[in-house]
Amino acid sequence: MDNTRENRTVSTAKREDEERFMREALREARKAASLGEVPIGAVVVKDGAVVGRGHNLTVTRKDPTAHAETVAIRNAAKKLGGWRLSGCDLYVTAEPCPMCAGAIVLARLRTVFIGAMDPKAGACGSLMDIPEDPRLNHNSGVVTGVLEDECRALLKSFFRNLRDASDAE
Repeated sequence: MDNTRENRTVSTAKREDEERFMREALREARKAASLGEVPIGAVVVKDGAVVGRGHNLTVTRKDPTAHAETVAIRNAAKKLGGWRLSGCDLYVTAEPCPMCAGAIVLARLRTVFIGAMDPKAGACGSLMDIPEDPRLNHNSGVVTGVLEDECRALLKSFFRNLRDASDAE
């Protein structure tokens, strides 16, 4: 068998897995939107299974740390019985902020898969790159652009609706 074809098949399967888990994160983001929260969702995956889910709950919980990523990380740590999430990956619909990027590193997540980048507040490649900063004691890989158009469209729609409602007042 041609090795190139075999590599392409593996690559396609990996891409399909990435998209499948990002769709789970998008489901979480829609839950946030239904609550009036900024529609960001996240899932933590270990060995092909979702072990933690979260969506933004900062307004609902009146908690500035209740971002989708931290909620998903907390749920995964509780389910797995420890704070080290080695061998786990995080799928998130928007680029994590500095707080969440720090939590990714502290949790020892292997890779963070990002839908839409955030040039104004992102800390996984836009404003800074906390997960891949070589000065830190742990690094997480970063993969961007997973279902980027869908993730970006959800955010744009939310903020457009917010502006339209504000203009109507």
